[in-house]
Amino acid sequence: MQRVAQDWLVLELTHGSGAALGIATGLQFLPQLLFSLWGGVIADRYPKRRILFVTQATMGALALILGVLALTGVVVVWHVYLLAFALGLVAVVDNPTRQTFVAEMVGPAGLANAIALNSAIFNLARITGPAVAGLVITLVGTPAAFCVNAASFGAVLAGLKLMRPAELHPMERAPRARGQLREALAYVQARPSLWLTLALVFFVATFGMNFQVTTALMSRGVFHTGAGAFGLASTVFAVGALGGALLSARRARPGMRLLLTTALVFGALEVVTGLMPAFWSFLILLVPTGLALLTFTTTANSTIQLSTTPAVRGRVMGLYMLVFLGGAPLGSPLTGWVAEQFGARMSLIAGGVISFLAAVVAAVLLARAQGVPARGYLRIRGTART
Repeated sequence: MQRVAQDWLVLELTHGSGAALGIATGLQFLPQLLFSLWGGVIADRYPKRRILFVTQATMGALALILGVLALTGVVVVWHVYLLAFALGLVAVVDNPTRQTFVAEMVGPAGLANAIALNSAIFNLARITGPAVAGLVITLVGTPAAFCVNAASFGAVLAGLKLMRPAELHPMERAPRARGQLREALAYVQARPSLWLTLALVFFVATFGMNFQVTTALMSRGVFHTGAGAFGLASTVFAVGALGGALLSARRARPGMRLLLTTALVFGALEVVTGLMPAFWSFLILLVPTGLALLTFTTTANSTIQLSTTPAVRGRVMGLYMLVFLGGAPLGSPLTGWVAEQFGARMSLIAGGVISFLAAVVAAVLLARAQGVPARGYLRIRGTART
């Protein structure tokens, strides 16, 4: 709800500026680029449940502030920029902590399925959130969407409070020491399956995964729809994403073959989605595109966590969140600029082409690293090697 309302508010305040929308999204993810590795250090060093209490409460407060500003009619676009940046600062710590807290909830045996189910739950929220946000914006107005989102954090905090600490599986916390960031970087550098996965995630997430920008621009600028249709498009995309997360949950352990294949399929589908002539056909293509994307991201997340020792998992996930979200300050404004210069369709097509080519290059490099013929690599059943 926050993302849909924030995007729509920026478009209202700037009279449909794609560049302004890209800037707001970029500012929200800029802290990931600057401080993501330090967020991973904090996740490894301090009790994760306590960290989540602080970060989730702060996120709720930021949503409430923006809701009050919009409700009183004093909001201007720089308010949105500032609060988006503040939200990104909190997310720097929240994201790696939340990702690695999954392991403490279920233990090692259920980690692969828990990661996938976590993605499924996240995307269930993405299904209901945009739909409710579009309905609320249409019937009541944009400020109400921020206020409802702020209130929803009460449920998150209650869930954390009701957990029984004795039934958790706490990981040993990393002591305060020098060189902890270098240790994590050296750990990843020594494992081709890890650094190639991270590189592929960077290109797909930075250039191909800007649907929060492109869906708004396609809905408003190409198909000339309102907030309700924008929310519908976001919901349809999330339906496909939920299917991808549930399919991933069926796999006991992810493989590099699945990772590369889904990246290729996602790139091709994104290109086709950008070419759709009508809004209904655009909606139809969003379903398999979301399915391919979430299968890819869930597989990448599982590969990184399952291939990493618990002692450095928080820092490695900080690096993962850096490449997953840290490219948004580059990708989102660039997507908005491409949309303004060449049309919203081209922003989708270009992202799909880059994602497809990145998967091809990653397959070739991984095949060379593992001594497998490049043309045959995608036809064998791979595993995430350490």
